[in-house]
Amino acid sequence: MRILVVEDEYSLAEIVANRLKKEKYLVDISLDGEDGLYNALNDIYDLIILDIMLPKVNGIEILKQIKENNIKAKVIMLTAKSELDDKLLGFNEGANDYVTKPFHIDELIARVNAQLRINKKSNEDTIEFGDIKLDLKNSNLIKKDTLEKINIINKEFQLLEYFINNPNQILSKDLIYDKVWGMDNDSFSNNLEAYLSFIRKKLKILGSKVTIKSIRNLGYRMEVSNEETN
Repeated sequence: MRILVVEDEYSLAEIVANRLKKEKYLVDISLDGEDGLYNALNDIYDLIILDIMLPKVNGIEILKQIKENNIKAKVIMLTAKSELDDKLLGFNEGANDYVTKPFHIDELIARVNAQLRINKKSNEDTIEFGDIKLDLKNSNLIKKDTLEKINIINKEFQLLEYFINNPNQILSKDLIYDKVWGMDNDSFSNNLEAYLSFIRKKLKILGSKVTIKSIRNLGYRMEVSNEETN
């Protein structure tokens, strides 16, 4: 899952981003409101951590734009203020949660995890599609009927998580790159093809009927094949 941190205090943004990465989240940072708004409106994030006091565009205006444009990301607001009016303003504009500075990083991580668990299709440790499930804690791909498993790491894991969370949908190459590699990635198309080839081989090893099909000129789609697996 991908998170955007919009925070003008660079050291704090780095601390938050580094801790989120340890939790296996993909993280981008925006250091001002203008850049934060631009990134948020690309709609590639599952959650946005949004400071209220920002240069160029403040957090409340960004939040308004997020909601007006029907961006699906959860939003956790950050502020140095603790007055009730500020919290009510954020909630009234559609914020999902609110953390007051200074905060303990463990509290923020707990709130992030709580918000993202709301959208998971199974329990908090696995997501499922067809005859497979992905163990999010241990990075294992598991065949549900046999419980046979294969370890999946790094980009393969992130790709599988993205496809399982968006089954039966055609996902363009650009969207996949934005979601998994980040908006400023310098990867080439053969990198994606290589990772997808690795994933397909592991699905075949498990004897799964789940497949990732190439859709000519459009992208890729994860679906359940009707063909018998040898």
